[in-house]
Amino acid sequence: MGKHKPIYEPSTDCGDYVVATGCTDLHTTGKKRFQKKYYRHTTRPGSLKEITMDRMFEKWGGGEVLRRAVRGMLPKNRLRDDRMGRLKCFEGSAHPYKQNIVKSERPSSITQSAEVQATLAQQAQ
Repeated sequence: MGKHKPIYEPSTDCGDYVVATGCTDLHTTGKKRFQKKYYRHTTRPGSLKEITMDRMFEKWGGGEVLRRAVRGMLPKNRLRDDRMGRLKCFEGSAHPYKQNIVKSERPSSITQSAEVQATLAQQAQ
């Protein structure tokens, strides 16, 4: 969503991608894999279809299960489809995208980041 960017606005999509690798290794607890059902409907009478999570893993892989889970967690507004388009799911560990620049493990203070330390060292000289 781009909340780390200075140009962040809640009503716009800032263009960040999320790359999820290893979707075949998704794990669920209990009997959820066999009991959870996903539904789809074409708005035609009698066209309600259901599929279990296990069948979805066999048919489309773990990426589709992850996409449906993330889609349910996003806000139901006009940006949801754009944000879902920026979620990339891969079954293996390889992907065609560059390594992420922003890591989830951030320093506790901005002064501890490598860029700030390098700039302070240059100014001290």
